[in-house]
Amino acid sequence: MPFVLNLADVSDSDLPLVGGKAGKLGEVVRQGLPVPPGIVITTETYQAFVNATVLRVEIPNALSTLDLERPESVDAVARRIRTAFEATEFPPEIRTVLEEAIEQYQREHDVRFSAVRSSATAEDLEGASFAGLQETYLNVRGIDPILAAIRRCWGSLFTARVLVYRARMGFDHIEVRLAVLIQKMVDSVVSGILFTRDPNTGENHMIIEAGWGLGEAIVGGEVTPDHYVVDGATQRIVHKQISEQSMRLVRVEEGGNRKDTVPLADQNRQKLPDEKILKLASLARVIESHYRRPMDVEWCADAKSLYIVQARPVTTIPAPGAPNTPSPGAPAPAPTPATARSETAEVPILRGMGASPGVVGGKTRLLLNAAEMTKLKTGEILVTTMTTPDMVPAMAQAAGIITDEGGMTCHAAIVSRELGVPCIVGTRGATKTIHEGDTITMDGKTGMVFAGLGHLERTKADAPPAVAGGSPNADGHHGAPVTATKIYVNVGVPEKAAEYARLPVQGVGLLRIEFIFTAHVREHPMALIKQGKGAELVQRLADGVGKVCQAFYPRPVIIRTSDFKTNEYRGMPGGQEFEPSEENPMIGWRGCSRYISPMYKPAFLCELEAIQRVRTEQGLKNAMVMLPFVRNTWELEQITEMMREKGLRRTRDFQLYLMAEVPSTVLLAREFSKLCDGFSIGSNDLTQLVLGADRDSETLGRMGYFDERDPAVQRAIELLLEGAHAEGRTVGICGQGPSVYPEFAEFLVRHGIDSISLNADTVLTTMRSIASVEQRLKLDEVRHRRSAG
Repeated sequence: MPFVLNLADVSDSDLPLVGGKAGKLGEVVRQGLPVPPGIVITTETYQAFVNATVLRVEIPNALSTLDLERPESVDAVARRIRTAFEATEFPPEIRTVLEEAIEQYQREHDVRFSAVRSSATAEDLEGASFAGLQETYLNVRGIDPILAAIRRCWGSLFTARVLVYRARMGFDHIEVRLAVLIQKMVDSVVSGILFTRDPNTGENHMIIEAGWGLGEAIVGGEVTPDHYVVDGATQRIVHKQISEQSMRLVRVEEGGNRKDTVPLADQNRQKLPDEKILKLASLARVIESHYRRPMDVEWCADAKSLYIVQARPVTTIPAPGAPNTPSPGAPAPAPTPATARSETAEVPILRGMGASPGVVGGKTRLLLNAAEMTKLKTGEILVTTMTTPDMVPAMAQAAGIITDEGGMTCHAAIVSRELGVPCIVGTRGATKTIHEGDTITMDGKTGMVFAGLGHLERTKADAPPAVAGGSPNADGHHGAPVTATKIYVNVGVPEKAAEYARLPVQGVGLLRIEFIFTAHVREHPMALIKQGKGAELVQRLADGVGKVCQAFYPRPVIIRTSDFKTNEYRGMPGGQEFEPSEENPMIGWRGCSRYISPMYKPAFLCELEAIQRVRTEQGLKNAMVMLPFVRNTWELEQITEMMREKGLRRTRDFQLYLMAEVPSTVLLAREFSKLCDGFSIGSNDLTQLVLGADRDSETLGRMGYFDERDPAVQRAIELLLEGAHAEGRTVGICGQGPSVYPEFAEFLVRHGIDSISLNADTVLTTMRSIASVEQRLKLDEVRHRRSAG
């Protein structure tokens, strides 16, 4: 077996030889993405080195004395093995091979500085993330320093933190081997980490964190990075949180790194421009599309280009229905400096960024460094400036973790999620505001810290009871009010269906199939069809739709067929070949106009076939269809004929609904009613088109033009309700308006809306609001009758 391989020649299939980090990075190279060139010192080299030296006996002898219950034993074993690795010289035959390979790599790629990085056979796997646990050495210069760094990387297989973590994850200490990746060092101006899915919720948001200088400062929690959120479906930036940064890590010309002061003009400046945020998101989508799973991507940028330096699976996506899962789609609250303490449990004494979900309460323990970790008792809440890899044994014992610094991709956040320990990072003042021995409650979802245990008790009291037997049951929530208006829930990704099915709702009012495209298909549908993968496309769609229908059965699930705009589809892998460039995609080739076009019809037929497969092969007759952005009755007639050809005919068991977004649907409601079973108001598009106000215009939004409570929009809704009800058709609405504006909810109920579909986190509160409105209307009616009599 080879001692050295080129990074461009390795792949995941070489994992036993090159380790997880190098194997996955080799796959990224093969996708044509920008990756610094490098070589891999294989696990065969590691094994040959161990077998040829005193380490062959020293490692098992040291491990035989390991007692994981005693931290001092773990430290002693780790120190003994690491010292042996660093003191043992390379046998001449191995040293010669390595020197020649390193010299060739440096010559071919004009390398002055290198990154020497661990790549273990148990690293970056589907069930475990060894983030930050094994060593990396940056800006290493010269052959002898590189060889010394290789031995130190090998020794890092046996640090105290790795011994504890590996035992916890069930890996054999002797069987795990380590490759070493040597790459040309990028002179990073800015660097960071990206999650292709929110690691707290699994929702379809890309989380990007960016900081000046080398990324080690972010992972180590020494700085609080910028936090950007990119919507996975639309590829728009939906949230930006700019953090002050006064320190950065930079290269030292002699080799190594040093801390440097960020110029004053840059300290509060956005680290990564919007265009580079979107470019980075585009690169990450290619990686996620290749692996077909959420990915954690490390990146950096010099003065000219972006580079990918690591890609691994996100191992901490919560299981559907997991307790204390954060509300979908909500960006973490901006961390604010701690100020005065408060004894009122309702008011948080501290805010940070929720990094690992869960609500816990208990006594606090302040630790300044890893040397103090033996002070922590099981069940205490660990408070520190920032965790380090050496603190993993203490983190595993803690009930919760709160730090001054860091973001969602720092060491504390990643390891806490892996351990299942609630965590709040980036508070900027926890170690000053919280005193040792304080009794507090922390919420790892919202990033809030409360004095006392009152908030914990209220959280337990407010938690909805589990449904008996775990089966979906709309009556499973005690105290949920009964409403005449039907309440449905919107579902974004299938993985949340089992959790949402426990809500007291009548079904799913909106399942956007394009979210299944982005979460399960991850490639332009016409590109898949061109590759001869139409059957695979149908199966992936059916799997995603079926998961939701199964969770809610027999309650109806209304599936809205795809409504990508051209600018959104172009961003999908393979999309540029099939998507034109449009000046105004919002009123361009979208919705039903796609379905009747030869350029997209084959993909729409795959959507229909997937839904029919769910209804027939899976026996889930609760799958219904809703068509978006309908403009004309003649296009609707063509589409219903296509549906009939696929076996989807309107019957008592199968309903067809239309999104009411275009004014023509409202003005001709009675004509459209003859071709469907009901309507769902798309208030964003209807508001946009009634008022002529671009929903994406920040200027018009700030000026108050875009408002679904506008009298013209409300008159359009009245016309739709009148026309549809005259033909015996139902009208619902799916959106946040009724939950955000109580007066809008009252308007809808007063005018006879049949159903309202809500985001999951607003269902219970909005139900109570609607029940209150309905009760008030009944009382008004009674009073009116009395006065008339």
